[in-house]
Amino acid sequence: MRHFLYTAAALATFATPVAAETIAITGGRVVVGDGSAPIEGGTVLIRDGKIVAAGTTVVIPSGARQIDATGKWVTPGVFAGFSRLGLAEVDAVNGTNDKSGGRSGFSAAIDVAPAIDPFRSPFAVNRSSGVTRAVVAPEAGDNIFAGQGAIADLGADSNPVTKARAFQFAEFGEEGAASAGGSRAGTHLHFRAMLREAQDYAAGRGTFDDDLLKAEDAKALLSVLRGETRLLIHVEGANDMLRLMELKRDFPTIKMVFVGVSEGWRVAHELAKAGIPVIASALNDLPATFEMLGATQSNVGRMKDAGVQVAIGMINDRDSHQLRYTTQYAGNIVSLQYVPGATGLTWDEAFAAISSVPADIMGVGDRLGSLKAGRAADVVLWDGDPLELSSAATTVIIDGIEQPLTNRQNRLRDRYARPTEGDLPKAYDR
Repeated sequence: MRHFLYTAAALATFATPVAAETIAITGGRVVVGDGSAPIEGGTVLIRDGKIVAAGTTVVIPSGARQIDATGKWVTPGVFAGFSRLGLAEVDAVNGTNDKSGGRSGFSAAIDVAPAIDPFRSPFAVNRSSGVTRAVVAPEAGDNIFAGQGAIADLGADSNPVTKARAFQFAEFGEEGAASAGGSRAGTHLHFRAMLREAQDYAAGRGTFDDDLLKAEDAKALLSVLRGETRLLIHVEGANDMLRLMELKRDFPTIKMVFVGVSEGWRVAHELAKAGIPVIASALNDLPATFEMLGATQSNVGRMKDAGVQVAIGMINDRDSHQLRYTTQYAGNIVSLQYVPGATGLTWDEAFAAISSVPADIMGVGDRLGSLKAGRAADVVLWDGDPLELSSAATTVIIDGIEQPLTNRQNRLRDRYARPTEGDLPKAYDR
């Protein structure tokens, strides 16, 4: 019975938005999201689901629906740089957890796109908090290669996948070593061996070992070897990053992106020289593991100062549910500018790190992540500074369609705001 009631509640928020239209958002403080300063009294024009223009001299066509944003901030939607959105409802309940390939026997070939479920409650909760797109990655099982991740949109419809098979995800460091038999040396051997097997498979060589690598996994890794698919690698320790840079020299066509990167500041200049972008955990500042002994909140700022392309992500940090914390994390990095001895980001840099930069890193910056002309119209209106905890999203638009902001949390709040004796809660009457 509870499952039925929960499903009914989820469906109640899954309203079908109206079709895309021409919209002019006027009078707000407009943030383009590319690292430039906000535009006071700006206008954002949307047509057919795309941004037409954003600025102070935008001509509003007749018939456009106008939204008065006076006193509000107008920004691109938050682009969550790393998540497991839609892959788990309750992490500890196996029936709701599709993060990994389980006992399927496959690794690199796993494709999370079919498992991303827009009916799960984190979609509505995070959408109502201004998150409009997310990088969705699989979780590693018994192999360092976890599978192919996707880019998703959080629109209230049944088609959440913006781009399937957008990247391959792999585990290095302590977690990777555990998957490779408990040895970092084994991790590196595993990495090389699987890529070599993929090369053998492509060449049709008789040496291809299908006990080490299934044919479907080999096909998935071939696109990584050819540089057609990005390889996102979870790595925290500085030494592991250096060793991965050495591996990249052996496989120069691979487009590596590092995720987590708690000790990235130690090798920031090397990362910049190698041209490896990072999706960093913003606020790691405690030695939770031995590979994070050098963790500091100044990590993102120091890497940015060294010339590293840095976005903000949330790996292993409530990444199935709380993408809405992204704005808080960005705001905390801004505040570090005012802490003696610390290194943070400017406000403009911090917002870009949760909008245009992750889109650029994932290769979709020409279509997503900012309010530049031609980008998808993912726009959020806020009642205050979006990087302040006291601010809330008042309007969320995805692909030019205004979205519902109701979710399970605010319905529960409203139900119990004024409790009265008598009938059982509504859920038990269904």
